[in-house]
Amino acid sequence: MPAMALLLAAGCSATGGAVVESSGGSSSGGNTGNGGSTGNGGSATSGGNTGNGGNTGNGGNTTKGGTTGAGGSATTGGTTGNGGVTGNGGGPAKGGTTGTGGVAATGGVMGSGGAAGKDAGIGSGGTPGTGGGPGPARGGSTGTGGRIGSGGAIGRDGGPGSGGATGTGGSITDGGTSTSTLNCSAIPAMPTGGSSHSGNSQGGTGNLAWQIWSNQGTGTLSTFANTTAFTSGWNNSGNYLGRMGFEWGSAGKSFDTYGDIKADFAETKSGSSGGSWSYIGIYGWSTNPCIEWYIIDDSYSKMPINPGSCTNMSNSPLSIDGGKYTMCLRSTSGTGGDRCGGAANWNQYYSIRQDNRTCGTISVTEHFKAWAAAGNKLGNLLEVKILLEVGGGTGTVDFPIANVTKTQ
Repeated sequence: MPAMALLLAAGCSATGGAVVESSGGSSSGGNTGNGGSTGNGGSATSGGNTGNGGNTGNGGNTTKGGTTGAGGSATTGGTTGNGGVTGNGGGPAKGGTTGTGGVAATGGVMGSGGAAGKDAGIGSGGTPGTGGGPGPARGGSTGTGGRIGSGGAIGRDGGPGSGGATGTGGSITDGGTSTSTLNCSAIPAMPTGGSSHSGNSQGGTGNLAWQIWSNQGTGTLSTFANTTAFTSGWNNSGNYLGRMGFEWGSAGKSFDTYGDIKADFAETKSGSSGGSWSYIGIYGWSTNPCIEWYIIDDSYSKMPINPGSCTNMSNSPLSIDGGKYTMCLRSTSGTGGDRCGGAANWNQYYSIRQDNRTCGTISVTEHFKAWAAAGNKLGNLLEVKILLEVGGGTGTVDFPIANVTKTQ
């Protein structure tokens, strides 16, 4: 992909090309008493282990040969498991009537000899792998560091994920929580009756905040009341981007303040990106430090894409959400401004999935943690949005599910 400058949708754009176990208790001697029947040569257990040397009636009848305890206590002759397990050497049906010559418990208590499950623990598994980071793009809110959305937000294949689409357990308002699991075999149809937006514009609140920007030609974005869904369309729009999710702006805080951030997304592509770069995923900015970041799950091109001049982080690749992501960073100056208030240069963080997917949950916070573990921590979040960005061509991407959620 060409290393081209990306203009950010919230007033920024980035340079760079496209995305880039008991023991069985032995019993010694094991005879239930030694000496046989009372004063008569053989207890009920004379000469052998329970069940060996005379069953009840052999070596002494029931009343002769020793009452229970004569010739040996019920526990003499072997602990459970050795000298006769239940049914061996004097079970209830062997060795006499119950209580004679050996109580049901004499010679072996049921269950003794090894606790179930002991000796074998359930095995442990392993953690997944990681993948790659996205391509260039820049964000920017209206009036912040440049034109609305200047620079383009990341958009390649990974859109909103966790939290659940509207009606799947995720709140669609700021502060809502979600514990839903996205079912990609039951994706709803696109809603109807939406509102179409064009030009460089933005609106919406909570996780329904949207933004559209292009540097030439015509681009549109359709939103739907109280529904986390949208459609992006472009027609030779140069660098075009459309995105929707949380927008905090200057009121943003450290990512861990928001609890667990996730995004559920499902998308259908048509048309093309004109042979240029394209991103579908999650995008945003942070301040202090000024960072533009991307999580890319899909593209019109084969994954993983290469954002260009991107240096792998020390723990890359890493497995998250059932796939491997390459994580990398690069420095850029962009061409359309930044969202940090006039930064001349800033860093970009990328997580680029190694294989395309068009539906799933993106565990956004896990990517933030992984970057931080490699020494690349974000500052205060300005936004977390599901994004589509393309560098040309004509087409549309429908997002019937585009739901970003947080637990705090």
